[in-house]
Amino acid sequence: MKVDVKTLDAAKAGDVELNDAVFGVEPRADILHRVVTWQLEKRRAPASGTRERSDVARTGKKFGRQKGGGVARHGDRRAPVFIGGGKAHGQRTRTFGHDLNKKVRALGLKMALSSKAKDGAITVLDNLDVKDGKTKVLAGQLEKLGLKKALFIDGDAINVSFAKASSNLIGIDVLPAVGANVYDILRADALVLTRAAVEKLEARFNG
Repeated sequence: MKVDVKTLDAAKAGDVELNDAVFGVEPRADILHRVVTWQLEKRRAPASGTRERSDVARTGKKFGRQKGGGVARHGDRRAPVFIGGGKAHGQRTRTFGHDLNKKVRALGLKMALSSKAKDGAITVLDNLDVKDGKTKVLAGQLEKLGLKKALFIDGDAINVSFAKASSNLIGIDVLPAVGANVYDILRADALVLTRAAVEKLEARFNG
């Protein structure tokens, strides 16, 4: 699949051949749903458990008389009323994530990229250099490109000037190639890749 490469000023800067093995896969809703569900569940922090009576390492020996001591009767020092005792009705450990095969996760990312390519929602830019890192300059350039809510994916690292200029623009997100993920790609109206990002993504699957 051949796509035009543009500059941020919307001028043509050549073209690039997108690998059909990465950008030409037929999307499947069930695979995309599984990957997005796995990704969102991985964001949830697990609830840490507290130690109850059976978890506290204290002697089980009866430490006082049953009657005649003038205090409440107790069987051991693990009772919640004592300092260091077990928690009464404490919260239980819960984990929300589930495992997903690496091949399914990789296939989901290919399908997310392919769905954007199929819808014509992929733009390839030569680079993300913004003069002086000015937000006003970038806003004008994005208007020329017709981009409002878009995800920009760069190469090894995010372009510093672009990150600075886009930090105050609502709907504009930027990620390095290693951070490309199904959820962010699908929720964006448009996907913008740099030449470096295309090379990194294709190498990620071919390596």
